[in-house]
Amino acid sequence: MITKKIGIALSGGAARGFAHVGVLKVLQEHGIPIDMIAGSSAGSIVAGAFAAGMTPDEIAEMGRKVKWMKISGPSFSRMGLLSNSRLETFITRNFPVHRFEDLPVPFGAVACDIETGDEVVLTGEGDLAPAIRASCAIPGVFTPVEDAAGRTLVDGGVVAPVPTRAVREMGAEIIIAVDVLAGGGTNLGKPKTLLGVIFQSAMMLIRTASKLQDYHADVTILPKVSHIRIDDLSKMDELIAAGEAAAREKIEEIKALIGQP
Repeated sequence: MITKKIGIALSGGAARGFAHVGVLKVLQEHGIPIDMIAGSSAGSIVAGAFAAGMTPDEIAEMGRKVKWMKISGPSFSRMGLLSNSRLETFITRNFPVHRFEDLPVPFGAVACDIETGDEVVLTGEGDLAPAIRASCAIPGVFTPVEDAAGRTLVDGGVVAPVPTRAVREMGAEIIIAVDVLAGGGTNLGKPKTLLGVIFQSAMMLIRTASKLQDYHADVTILPKVSHIRIDDLSKMDELIAAGEAAAREKIEEIKALIGQP
């Protein structure tokens, strides 16, 4: 009998975040209960969708609609090249639940306060879409997002590439972390535009932080995605399959940890 609360922490990783969908699919197939979930950056999109009651297959179907031009656009601010305000609209249109307090599974979207450098966990109450948008605001690429408390927020991966502390603070006693960056290698390809250079540089800094951090997780799943560019949305199916394979490698360890036969 499982008595401890199980939390999932999903890393950032841009397009590689699709691998999280495969991990969640395997966990559900094996009846692993998920009592709470947190995500940074791309992980916050998948985590938020799951917390809203969407199945992994439904999240994958939503993922097929994702195009960079659908979730980003011109910025009219001096604080970023692009705006990801369209991501907010995308989430509102595709999520079945729009507020934290209505979620069937507790969820935390992790961002960074650009003024203080503090980790900010958006959870409990309020609108999901702006919280997830803030968690995905890659510094230098997307303009920061100001929240209801007046904080200026950027990508959560800056301070918590894998948000294990957030899910622990939400009440998790057993933490399963999924990191699509630390196992991502350096095979990112040569950027061809200024935006590509800035985007890739920001993601490399976040990936380095991911490698150096102490996970504080009971089990860490590392999908093998080094051969896939972090901006390549066309490889969604391959990324999901990589997530499934990595989760299956750890499933017996997870079952033993939680006392599931």
